[in-house]
Amino acid sequence: MIESKQTNVTQMPDGNTLPQQGSKIEGRNAVLEAFRAGLTVDKLYVLNGCQDGPVKTILREAKKQDTIVDFVDKERLDGISETKKHQGVIAMAAAYAYGSIDDMLENAKKKGEPPFLIMLDGIEDPHNLGAVIRTANLAGVHGVIIPKRHAVGLTSTVAKASAGAIYHTPVAKITNLSQTIHELKKKGIWFVCADMDGELMYRQNLTGPICLVVGNEGEGVSRLVKENCDFISSIPMNGDINSLNASVAAGVLAYEIVRQRTLQ
Repeated sequence: MIESKQTNVTQMPDGNTLPQQGSKIEGRNAVLEAFRAGLTVDKLYVLNGCQDGPVKTILREAKKQDTIVDFVDKERLDGISETKKHQGVIAMAAAYAYGSIDDMLENAKKKGEPPFLIMLDGIEDPHNLGAVIRTANLAGVHGVIIPKRHAVGLTSTVAKASAGAIYHTPVAKITNLSQTIHELKKKGIWFVCADMDGELMYRQNLTGPICLVVGNEGEGVSRLVKENCDFISSIPMNGDINSLNASVAAGVLAYEIVRQRTLQ
């Protein structure tokens, strides 16, 4: 499982202040020191064709942290840059260090509660992710799981939208959702997928160790992830449109799980 830790290092060798979590880091020395200091980097942008010694060193550090690397052209890199002095590399640091699923399960065990997790498939809107983390905290969820690719990470916008919940509810970032589902099923966790074609949530038993899986508004939960879930659960809709905002859907289903647990 992925687990990243923050660091107390704040100074670079040249005396400059080390960029903090949640910042955009530009320039070879700054990016390299950010990696070496242990900052959690969600994504690294590198100028296409740039393979000199310093950049290779940065790429080695990125590989150690399993950071996503995107090779882009100069126009794209210049567009991302704020300083225009990126020297061919820009790192996007997460706003907060990621947790691990093992820690989430251990936390549930310490509280004497059956694990309650939320897994998000393809949520790209930082406001949605922040809202889900906020709801998760209030609903007593032990942690939120997000994919490494094709999804938003823990940006500063996510942190703000979570209203501080990001500091209390761990978020794990994983490579493969389906593989993680298989691993957690072996630990006794059931998976319920939110989908409009599923059975009405009020008719399902959503108690016990459970992970709620929610996809994005456009495509919903991906086919492979849905096929690996144990239940497909739908929310009653009586209006003229057929979908809810992802964070709202997560909130409705999360509180149905809370309701059933409370009444159990």
